[in-house]
Amino acid sequence: MEPVTIPDIIENQKRFFQSGATKDIRFRQEQLKKLHGIIRREEGFIIDALKKDMAKPTLEAYASEIAVTLNEIKYAFKNLASWSRVRRVMTTLPLLPSGSFTVPEPLGVVLIVAPWNYPFQLTMVPLAAAMAAGNCALIKPSELAPYTGMAIEELVARYLDPGYVSVVNGGPDVSKELLAQRFDHIFFTGSARVARIIMQAASRYLTPVTLELGGKSPCIVDRDVKIEYAARRITWAKFFNAGQTCVAPDYLLVDEHIRDKFVDALKKTIIRFYGTDPKESPYYARIINRSHFDRLLSYMDQGNIIIGGQALAQDLYIAPTLMDNMAVTSPVMQEEIFGPILPVITYREFPDALDFVNSRPKPLALYLFTSDNKKQDRVREGTSSGGYCINDALVQLVSPYLPFGGVGESGMGLYHGKAGFDTFSHMKSIVRNTLHYDIPLRYVPYRFKLGLVKWLF
Repeated sequence: MEPVTIPDIIENQKRFFQSGATKDIRFRQEQLKKLHGIIRREEGFIIDALKKDMAKPTLEAYASEIAVTLNEIKYAFKNLASWSRVRRVMTTLPLLPSGSFTVPEPLGVVLIVAPWNYPFQLTMVPLAAAMAAGNCALIKPSELAPYTGMAIEELVARYLDPGYVSVVNGGPDVSKELLAQRFDHIFFTGSARVARIIMQAASRYLTPVTLELGGKSPCIVDRDVKIEYAARRITWAKFFNAGQTCVAPDYLLVDEHIRDKFVDALKKTIIRFYGTDPKESPYYARIINRSHFDRLLSYMDQGNIIIGGQALAQDLYIAPTLMDNMAVTSPVMQEEIFGPILPVITYREFPDALDFVNSRPKPLALYLFTSDNKKQDRVREGTSSGGYCINDALVQLVSPYLPFGGVGESGMGLYHGKAGFDTFSHMKSIVRNTLHYDIPLRYVPYRFKLGLVKWLF
C-alpha cells in the first residue's frame, strides 16, 4: 500500500468538508465533546510526553497544557449554538423592505502550525476553535518536541476521522511541502522569522493567516508596589516552564528608588521556590534542545550576573538567572530571550520607563506593577501591546473570555474563546428582499429622483 501524501490528505479533507458534515452544529458539538473526552482519558500519556520533551513538572504540564485546553473546549461547546446562529442586524433605509442578517460560516480546510514550548496546548486550543467554527484541520506539530508531536498524531489517528482532522509530523522539508499547498487559513504560533516565511507562502494563494508570535514583553515595577507580592508573581511567571513562554516577562524596568530591595526580594523568592540548587528541584523544567541552550548561554557574558548563571549542557539545565549592567544594544536586550534569564534595568522617573517601552517594537504582553491608578491608566493609554496585565503576569493566558494575540511585530489575529471561533469563520452578510411588491425608485429613467435618493441616504 502506497503511503498517503500531503496532497492526498488535503484532498481527502476537502471532500469531507464539501460533504457538509462539519456545518452541522450537532456534529461540531459531538466532536468537541469527543476531543474533551480524549484529553481527559489520555491525560497521563500526554503529561509523560511533555516530560520527555522538556522535563515539565507535572503541575505545570497539567495546568498550562491540559487544564487550559479543557477549559477552552468546554467554553466553545457551551457557547457554540449562540455563536453560530443567524443574527438580524439593522437595515438601512435605502434597502427597505429588505431584512439584513449575518451568519458565520466555516472557512474550509485550515493548517495549524504549532510551536514547541507548549506543544500540546498551542496545538489543541486553535484546533478546538477551528472545529467549533466547522472546519477541517491539518496539524503540523513542532519537530523540536517530538514526543508530544507523536502523542498528538497517535491520539488524532486513533480517535478522529482523518478526513476531519489529520496530523503530519516532520521537519523543515515537511513544513515546506505544506506551505506549497492551498489552505483556507493558516494558523501559526512561533517566531517572527518563520512567520515571515509563512506569510510569504500564504500570499501565493491570498490565504489569510493568524500569526501568534512573541517579542520582548516588558515588566515595569513602580516604587508604589508591595515588593514581596510583586517579586513572587514575577518570579513565578518568568521561570514557569524555564522561561520558555511567549508572554513571560522578558526584562524588568524597576524604579531606582526600590531597585536594591526589589532585586533582593527576587533573589530570596528564587531560592524559596527552587532551593539553593534549582537543578535538583522537581519543579523546574529544562531547555528544549542544545541549540537553544547554547543561544541562552551566549547571553550570560553580556552583563553582570546577580544570581544564577549555572548551566549543565548534558542536562540542558540553566539556573534561574538575574542580570544587570547590560548594554541596551546587546543581543540579550534586542532578542526575545525565551529562557530563564531576566535582565534588570532601572529608571529614574516613570515617563522614562514608558519612553523605553515605546522605543521598541510592540510586545505581545506588557506588565505593570503599581498601586497608582493614574499610572495604570497612563500605561494603558500611552503604550501599545498585545495584552496588558496589571499587578500580575502570565495569567491572562488562561481566560477564554479574553482574546489573545499580538500587534505589529508580536503578531496578528486573535484567538481564545469566541475570538478563536471568529478567526476560523467568515462572517457572511445576507440581504433578503420580498417578491410580493417592487419599489421602482432605483430603476431608470432617473428623472426627478435625485432629491429623493439624497433624502433616503
